[in-house]
Amino acid sequence: MDDKKTKIIVTGGAGFIGSTLVDELIAGGSSDVHVIDNLVAGKRENIHPKANFHELDIRDFDAIAPVFAGARFVFHLAALPRVQPSILDPRTTHDVNVTGTLNVLVAARDAKVKRVIYAASSSTYGDQDELPLREGMDARPKSPYALQKYEGELSCRLFSEIYGLETVSLRYFNVYGPRASSGGAYALVISIFLNQRKNGEPMTIVPDGKQSRDFTHVRDIVRANILAAESSKVGRGEVINIGGGKNHT
Repeated sequence: MDDKKTKIIVTGGAGFIGSTLVDELIAGGSSDVHVIDNLVAGKRENIHPKANFHELDIRDFDAIAPVFAGARFVFHLAALPRVQPSILDPRTTHDVNVTGTLNVLVAARDAKVKRVIYAASSSTYGDQDELPLREGMDARPKSPYALQKYEGELSCRLFSEIYGLETVSLRYFNVYGPRASSGGAYALVISIFLNQRKNGEPMTIVPDGKQSRDFTHVRDIVRANILAAESSKVGRGEVINIGGGKNHT
């Protein structure tokens, strides 16, 4: 960011990806970074000491709206992630991932924010007939979570078209790195493997080890977010894949 005094908001800034983004923004000299997080999935210890922390829930529009005053960029990463929780509790995940995203967009519009960078998901693609996955392919969501993240993309595009709010949606592919969850039923496979190796346990592979995924390090995701904020080539509701471009079994 050229102006280090620019006000920046990171929703979900206490989480795995969000806190890493906050760290990078502050390391780059940004002096007015605000974190919005309800600490349901995020951790207080992840929050950079120089960040302005607001313990708020994006479902509460009246609570979050005042934070947006004077902000220029909003990185919207707050969400209830993963497929399985959305299957078990589609109403709550919808409230956060869809209604919460709408609240962020309305607050950004009202505050005349320049650009919103939205954390979308590669799960939106579902099952496709060919690889590699390209942004022009039809969305085929196969879970409430995938559908909810796709709805967020559509909302971003509409806000660009109707209100002139600059938006860009970044579809993340299987992010891994420091601060990723390594426990519980919904941890990412790389974090599970690393935790098992650390504890001297055998690696759990199901069903046959032939599944393939495109894994992306969290720092690459962070770089993509910052580039999406700074680039003059985006801001009209575009969708961009953010992945390593290589499948791993």
